[in-house]
Amino acid sequence: MNPIRSLSRLYIIPFVILAGLFLLPSRSVGRKGGPAGPAVPEPVQTDLFIAHEGGFHAYRIPALITTTKGTLLAFVEGRKDSFSDHGHNEILMRRSLDNGNTWTPMQVVKRDGTNALNNPTAVVDRDTGTVWLLFVRTSTKRYKSNEDVARATGRISDMWIMHSNDDGATWAGPANITKEVNQRGWNRIIPGPGVGIQLRNGRLMIPCNHVTGKINTDHIIYSDDHGKTWRLGGSTDDRTDEDQMVELADGTLMLNSRNYRDKGHRGISLSKDAGLTWSPVTSDPTLIEPVCEASLIRYTLSPAFRKNRLLFSNPATQDKRIRMTVRLSYDEGKTWPVAKLLNPESSSYSCLTVLHDMQIGCLYERADHGSAQKVTFARFSLEWLTDGADSLGH
Repeated sequence: MNPIRSLSRLYIIPFVILAGLFLLPSRSVGRKGGPAGPAVPEPVQTDLFIAHEGGFHAYRIPALITTTKGTLLAFVEGRKDSFSDHGHNEILMRRSLDNGNTWTPMQVVKRDGTNALNNPTAVVDRDTGTVWLLFVRTSTKRYKSNEDVARATGRISDMWIMHSNDDGATWAGPANITKEVNQRGWNRIIPGPGVGIQLRNGRLMIPCNHVTGKINTDHIIYSDDHGKTWRLGGSTDDRTDEDQMVELADGTLMLNSRNYRDKGHRGISLSKDAGLTWSPVTSDPTLIEPVCEASLIRYTLSPAFRKNRLLFSNPATQDKRIRMTVRLSYDEGKTWPVAKLLNPESSSYSCLTVLHDMQIGCLYERADHGSAQKVTFARFSLEWLTDGADSLGH
C-alpha cells in the first residue's frame, strides 16, 4: 500500500465527517435535551388609566377581579385634583368581556361630591355571582388634608359597600356598614385594598385595617349570609396594614401585610379559626418590600389541579418602589422559588387575578422612564412565569 495515500485518507475522513454534520438538518435542543417547544409569549400589557387623561389628575390603588362569568373588573381611585390620598377621589372602573383583550370606557362607580373615596376592595360570591365592592369614605370639608386626617380623633371615616348582580354593568348602593364592623376607639376602618376571598365553606372575607391614634392594625370582616350582613373578625398585632389573604390547603388563613414591625419584609399572620383570632406577626425573609401594598391570591388547588400554587406580586426591593415582580409558591407560601420581573422601573401597588382561561392578570401602578403615571393591566401565562418549567398539565 502506498503510505502517502494511506496518510492522506486519514486526513480526509475527519473532514468528510464534519462536512456531513454541517449538512444535516438543524435541530434546537431544549433544557432537558429534547426539542424546544414554541416560544412562550411575553406578557401583554395595556395601559387602562393614564394620569391627566379622562378628567383626573392621577389614578391609584388598583383592584382587579374576575367574575363567575369571566368578566374582568378593574377598579381604581380617580384622584381629581391632585396625587393626594385625601382629596376629591372617586371610584372608577373598566370592564373586559374577552380576557383583557379589549376594555369598556371608564365609568364612575361612585362619587360623593368632593369627598375622598379610597381603597376599592372587591370580592365575588361564587354561589350567587354577586360582586361586592367596599371602600372608605372621608369628608374633605371637615378634613382638608392628609395632615388633618392624621391629627383627627374619634371616628373620621365610614365603610361603604356596593354590589352588582350583572358583572359590574350596574351597581346598587352604597350602604354604610360602619356600625356593623367598627369598634369603639377606632379612628378609621379601611378595606384592603385589592380583593377579598370566599372560603370553601362559603364565608366572604375582606382583609382590613384600622387606625387608633397613629397606630395601624390589621383585622378582617366577614359575611356568612352572602353579603347581606357583615361582622367584625379578629385583629393581628399592631403596626401592620394594607393586607391581603388566602385560604391554605388545610383551611388555615394566611394574612400578608404591609409591615412596619420589620420594615423591608412582608408580615405574615395565620388563623386556624376562620379569622376570629390570629397568630403573632412574623416576617417573610423572601418577600422583601419598600413598605408598600402587595397582592396575594390562590392560583390552583389540588385535587382539582395537580399542584397547589399561590401567586404574589409587589415591588421587590427594600428601599424603592421599582421592580414589579410576580412570585410563585408550591408549598402554601412557605417558600417562593419562582420570581419573574414584570416591570423593572417605577412600580408600586398591584392586584392579581386568575382569568377564566387560567392566564394570570396583574393590574399595577407604574411610571416608566419619561412617561406619566399610569395603571396597567398585564396578562401572562404560567409558562412565562416559570420559563417553561411548569404548566397546568404538569
